Amino acid sequence: CTLQVYCNAFYYTILIEIQILNMILTKISCCVLLFLLGSNYQADAQFNPNYASGRTTMVHLFEWKWNDIAAECENFLGPKGYAGVQVSPVNENIVVSNRPWWERYQPISYLLTTRSGNEQQFANMVRRCNNVGVRIYVDAVFNHMAADRENARGTAGSTANPSSKSYPAVPYSSTDFHATCAINNYNDANQVRNCELVGLKDLDQSNSWVQERILDFLNKLISLGVAGFRVDAAKHMWPADLKNIYNRLNNLNTEHGFAGGSRPFIFQEVIDLGGEAISKYEYTDLGVVTEFRHSASIGRVFRGGDQLRWLTNWGTGWGFLPSTSALVFVDNHDNQRGHGAGGSDILTYKNAKQYKMANAFMLAYPFGISRIMSSFSFDESDQGPPTTDGNNIASPIFNADNSCSGGWVCEHRWRQIYNMVGFRNIVSGTNVQNWWDNGSNQIAFCRGNKGFVAFNNDNNDLNISLQTCLPAGTYCDIISGEKSGSRCTGKSVVVGYDGRANISIRQNENDGAFAIHVTSRL
Repeated sequence: CTLQVYCNAFYYTILIEIQILNMILTKISCCVLLFLLGSNYQADAQFNPNYASGRTTMVHLFEWKWNDIAAECENFLGPKGYAGVQVSPVNENIVVSNRPWWERYQPISYLLTTRSGNEQQFANMVRRCNNVGVRIYVDAVFNHMAADRENARGTAGSTANPSSKSYPAVPYSSTDFHATCAINNYNDANQVRNCELVGLKDLDQSNSWVQERILDFLNKLISLGVAGFRVDAAKHMWPADLKNIYNRLNNLNTEHGFAGGSRPFIFQEVIDLGGEAISKYEYTDLGVVTEFRHSASIGRVFRGGDQLRWLTNWGTGWGFLPSTSALVFVDNHDNQRGHGAGGSDILTYKNAKQYKMANAFMLAYPFGISRIMSSFSFDESDQGPPTTDGNNIASPIFNADNSCSGGWVCEHRWRQIYNMVGFRNIVSGTNVQNWWDNGSNQIAFCRGNKGFVAFNNDNNDLNISLQTCLPAGTYCDIISGEKSGSRCTGKSVVVGYDGRANISIRQNENDGAFAIHVTSRL
């Protein structure tokens, strides 16, 4: 009996210990799961641009002033359905004679004073744009500081001595930088990431002091209401260092309409057309990546280098990143000047017809996170924005037809582009259907039952009956015109009860595209 009591007690003791062990293991598993979920959530969140509902496309208002951007958000971008603005670098840069555009990419400090305006004007712009559903994304330059220049002075009045790597307004000293060396071999990843890009002093992002200064800068911008960052020269920084910085960014400011726990959107400049040591895929777990292959390929197609019929598998089949990882564009501020990537394939505002067609296709096709370029006119590569006196940036002049003058191009105000921004918003969530092509340079397709587009890049007219996938009715072509009350200022087309319509795009028309959608019905 004594032995039986002893055995029972031993049995229940073991049972209790097993239950306790199971509870401990369960708690450990839950903690690990929560950690993994948190890590995945944080990484996934950096792919979310935090757009207001129903908006899909940002615009780069290159070298615009903060006050002008605020007014543009309220008067044009918000009403036309734009989702966000990429703004030029916001922190103090070196002042260079003749004021070239690239001086904005040579920081002196992280003070928020540039030719675009001061901190108060920037904060006011962010608030006003957020209030009308237009998010702000800052072009963040923290790979480097300004290159050698005598008597270096910044736009906020700060001084620096780049030759000795001294930037007291941050402050940075020589111990915060990589050793001085030049990049001359892009097949050497260490050189690309640890040496100086065209003489720009290369910060050491593994240095804790440098990380803290960068985080102070970026988190201040988050507190002011920005939605995310374009990370300039990300290719020239180690992914592990960037991950450390990104993971320590604050959540977005809920006072500006962001949901609690929202993370800043990250899109990283990584130029990769293949054949180099560094791959764009090294950065895809950190955030979105600028897909320069998209820019080069779409330019080559609409310049006639490839036939439009091959666009049927546009996307990863062309060597692009996955759609959710790709920021896509026709041109950007670098490659429209022959810098960066793409060379002579790149289309710009100077190739108006093909440029409008390429942007229309990008906005019509469901791939990537789309960005529109908005430029100032230039004849020389280094030329800066229009000024009133050689130093102060001039405001754009707006014409009755929504276009700009005064040295500004304002591609985002071209009817063929802003109406296709609206098209992308309307057809969001639908797939490509009923693809048609003539075996050459005429194509058409539906976006679900919400929209239809056609393109003619042939030397012959397009004139054919096609399936539009839309309900019967008369529709206004949003490329050649737009709805004005009950009438269309451009071409209109009748869709029959079978969804078919006779589509006509003459070879000599100013616009080689045609687009209708459910809300362009008259």
